[in-house]
Amino acid sequence: MPAASSSPIPAGLGQLAGSDPARPDDLPGLLDRLRRLPDPRRLRGRRHPLSYVLALAACAVLAGAKSLTAIAEWAADAPDQLLLHCGAALRDPDRPYRAPSETTVRRVLQRVDGDALDAAVGGWLTARVDASRAADQDEYPPSGPVRAAVAVDGKSLRGAIRADGRRVHLLSALRDDGIVLAQREVDAKSNEITAFRPLLEPLDLTGAVVTFDALLTQTDHAKFLVEDKSAHYIAVLKGNHPTLHTLVKDLPWQDVPLMDRTRTAAHGRDGIRRLKAVTVPHLPFPHAGQGPSLPTRR
Repeated sequence: MPAASSSPIPAGLGQLAGSDPARPDDLPGLLDRLRRLPDPRRLRGRRHPLSYVLALAACAVLAGAKSLTAIAEWAADAPDQLLLHCGAALRDPDRPYRAPSETTVRRVLQRVDGDALDAAVGGWLTARVDASRAADQDEYPPSGPVRAAVAVDGKSLRGAIRADGRRVHLLSALRDDGIVLAQREVDAKSNEITAFRPLLEPLDLTGAVVTFDALLTQTDHAKFLVEDKSAHYIAVLKGNHPTLHTLVKDLPWQDVPLMDRTRTAAHGRDGIRRLKAVTVPHLPFPHAGQGPSLPTRR
């Protein structure tokens, strides 16, 4: 069932929500990535390049648009100079640049390859932030080596419901600065476990520390991260690995020094997290060398 024009924006563009508005010098990099996406439309009848429609939609979301209608309205009000920066073509010298209609915006965003759009937008955001970080580090060099942290987590999108009534569920890889490096929709007949490797396969994770929850604590995932991606990992251990869970739980934690302690209150719960870690040789899990203590909650 086609979505209404007031439907929430696609997940790929949702990565942009809360980011700083695009500057003119940001747009060439975004357009270059969007031009690589396959165009789902028939050649006949196209009035606007796919990259132009998507670039306008991205700028609209960066400016605060939260629905397809809001994107189309923002594009209709955009000045000619911005349309030109986003890739508008001047078909007639006597006529101004034209923004795509609401119908065109809606159809393009419904039909574009979601995974490809996720990758293009995520790659652009990452490059954008990395350039800013590099400038900051030139001025204020870090005192020691810094490892990138990447958290892999699943979430169900509010307001995004399929025709059969099921909510859209995504598996995302988020960097420590909040940048979504990649995300994939979890198929209805599958789960997050099977989406883990395809999600991370295209990313450069060399030297990064990847964290994930107990569902994704799988031996194949650990081998993939260390052996194929040259990364490190921090995995949550629960009852899905009962022998290993018992072994780590029964370590003499009372003799291990406390490294950190935080206390938070949210959603009616008061939580205390204590961090301890100890090196444990020959843990029965691929490339595992340390056992962290379990957090305490109340």
